[in-house]
Amino acid sequence: MALISVGLTHEGADLELLERMTVLEHDWAKVVRTLVSHRHISEALFISTCLRTEVVAVADRFHDALEEIVTTLALVSGVERTAFEEHLSVHFDRGVATYLFDVAAGLKSVVPGEHEVLGQLRRALELAVDERTAGPQIQALVNHALSAGRRVRHETTIARGTTSFAHAAVEAALDHLGEEAGGEVLVVGAGQLGTGVVKNLLVHERFTRVVIANRTLARAETLRGEVADSRVEIVSLEEVEARAARARITLICAELAEPIVTVKGLSTTSGERLIVDLAVPRGAERGVELLPGVGRVDLQTMRERVDAVLDDRRAALDDARRIVSEEVDRYVDDQRARGASAVVSSLRGHFDDIVAAEMDRRTSELDRLDGPTREVVTSLVRGVVAKIAHRPTVVLKESAGSDQGVRLAEATRQLFDL
Repeated sequence: MALISVGLTHEGADLELLERMTVLEHDWAKVVRTLVSHRHISEALFISTCLRTEVVAVADRFHDALEEIVTTLALVSGVERTAFEEHLSVHFDRGVATYLFDVAAGLKSVVPGEHEVLGQLRRALELAVDERTAGPQIQALVNHALSAGRRVRHETTIARGTTSFAHAAVEAALDHLGEEAGGEVLVVGAGQLGTGVVKNLLVHERFTRVVIANRTLARAETLRGEVADSRVEIVSLEEVEARAARARITLICAELAEPIVTVKGLSTTSGERLIVDLAVPRGAERGVELLPGVGRVDLQTMRERVDAVLDDRRAALDDARRIVSEEVDRYVDDQRARGASAVVSSLRGHFDDIVAAEMDRRTSELDRLDGPTREVVTSLVRGVVAKIAHRPTVVLKESAGSDQGVRLAEATRQLFDL
């Protein structure tokens, strides 16, 4: 059984396609259940965020599993496969580990080193475990990836400065304001991204009121309790359009089935307004930026902003890649060693089963022997089988962790039908 990952990311697809392919988090469970219902997929993890929609799976046949994954992505997104198939990023076996470790380290993020991706991976794993679609292989892979991601942030400077969409979004808002007072700011969403945005906003005294709108008011109240700032106000999603017309800046950080800020809702307002739309699908209707005085920053704009400052982090990126390479080697060696141990255990069990079956088959003949003679015969048979198994066992253990060990382990499985 081998690892395979298939996904669509900002590196290979434009924002419009990513938006169409996005699956809201409350539907992830259905996706992983669909994946493991296929014949060639035994484990599955799914993640769909603003800039990536991806599947990690354990499969017995690469091409058949790839077909099953692509079919599932088309089904759950409602997008014809011909529209996205050529944009897919596909990895196999060791390549899956390298890619996922890069993701966890923030090397595949628009904002290198950002922290949100660790939380996203953790939630995806927790859901897959709850749905019983993540077995030992995926759990080992993702947990090691999370560990590698934490090590990268601890040992390099990749996470200094602008370290998240939340931070970058607030910087974009500040740049837009210039020397003006901040006034009232509306934040739509109180999840991980929205929480980061609110906390970054409250660092600045120029924002006199930070209004949080969330689907679940209790979650927004929890956030207000965390920040303990009198400038925070809580409203429902139904009040967003009216409050967006008042707010100097609106930041949309929630998963929404349809745009919550519309051209009609802003058309009667006056003065400068900025919409920072971090939602996928889009949280602000197309065309709002064409209204007089309304500016718009979206994920594409954010990507361009970050690209402009990446040169400051080249050394940190190189250090992060070195750490990821070390961690991938460690993960692969560990998995190979575990695989060899499992094969040795299975081989011994296989031989023990053969001995037991033959002894049972010959019970009537063995019953004719006296006790001491029967013990000698049994010991002789077990000793011969142990001698036969000794050399394969030693070679498998000695080659564990090497390419030769992988080949020998697979050959042993095939030869003895383990």
